[in-house]
Amino acid sequence: MAVRTKSVNFTGALGDSLAARLDRPAGAIRGYALFAHCFTCSKDLAAARRIAQGLAERGIAVLRFDFTGLGHSEGEFANTTFASNVEDLVAAADWMRSELAAPTILVGHSLGGAAVLAAAGQIDEVRGVATIGAPADPAHVAHNLGAARDTIEADGEAEVTLAGRTFRVRRSFLDDLKEHRLEDKIKALRRDLLIFHAPLDDTVGIDNATRIFVAAKHPKSFVSLDKADHLLTRKADAAYVAAVLAGWAERFLPEESANRPTAVNGEVVVADAGEGLFPQWIAAGPHRLRADEPESVGGDDSGPSPYDYLLAALGACTNMTIKMYASRKGWTLDRLETRLTHDKIHAEDCAECETQAGKVDRIARTLTIEGPLDAEQRAKLREIADKCPVHRTLHSEIVVTTKMAGEA
Repeated sequence: MAVRTKSVNFTGALGDSLAARLDRPAGAIRGYALFAHCFTCSKDLAAARRIAQGLAERGIAVLRFDFTGLGHSEGEFANTTFASNVEDLVAAADWMRSELAAPTILVGHSLGGAAVLAAAGQIDEVRGVATIGAPADPAHVAHNLGAARDTIEADGEAEVTLAGRTFRVRRSFLDDLKEHRLEDKIKALRRDLLIFHAPLDDTVGIDNATRIFVAAKHPKSFVSLDKADHLLTRKADAAYVAAVLAGWAERFLPEESANRPTAVNGEVVVADAGEGLFPQWIAAGPHRLRADEPESVGGDDSGPSPYDYLLAALGACTNMTIKMYASRKGWTLDRLETRLTHDKIHAEDCAECETQAGKVDRIARTLTIEGPLDAEQRAKLREIADKCPVHRTLHSEIVVTTKMAGEA
């Protein structure tokens, strides 16, 4: 499903304007999630972006935002604490409740994971909490400060360089971290909990996942992110988290639209999605598809257009026919690709058309065939392309009969 992303702003706990992005499916939204990023990271961290978009592709809209003083948000990072981060999360949920819908799911990465565990009890609508590489104790983040920690304790503040960026950290930040007993929050969570952690995480050790899991009451689940790093820099790791998250979240989401049709084998059923002017649900036997129109003609671009499906049918049939013929001949095909476009042209500009007036539909088909083939074999495969069943159907007389349901 296509994903739309837009920038929004809301007021954070300290009165500053916080920058956020809303990733949502182009079609129906089944639920909302709120995402909290890692310490000194931003909403635009690759892992945060990929996970949010992966959830949106599965019908879950996600709000990800920059905490006060980070990314594109206003305010001074030096004035923030873990407690203010938690309050920013609650403010984000309040904004969602007012402008969209309250989040059903909280997702937090690293210190953001600790923050969602602490904030969940203040957001009544939340039914599930997921953490990714989260510390069991917020004070764990103090280890990232290195030698500057002693300077902060002695002088009250210091500049710290993290991931190539400089931040001013005050003693109030460290003092606040010490005051939070996250395990008490976890014991009283009363929400489904999903814990992601990488055994090889050298920033927040796997023992933190153990402590969170032991402290939590059921229902709780643990997913090991084998070979992933703390920031989930590999695209595949973020995609895996999004897929598992979406599956886990199914229990918190409403049933899929009753407009979605079912079909028996050999039958195609198309039902209006009830989401606007153009979106349609398609059932082809056991397969589910979606159709729409591009935004340029007033659609939501939440699926291929009817003509896209027409071209896809011809392209798929072309490749299948060529491959079947080559297989029978024992010819090796290293790569096979068909590209197609559709437009309407004036009949007078078409030398091979029988129609002489008005406009005719033209489908341009370009074949790419790679392999140890000679010129004669390539010419034969080009000829075979014109013999695929869908191609023949498009060139033959077609009769479409229409009747109302219930009519004989």
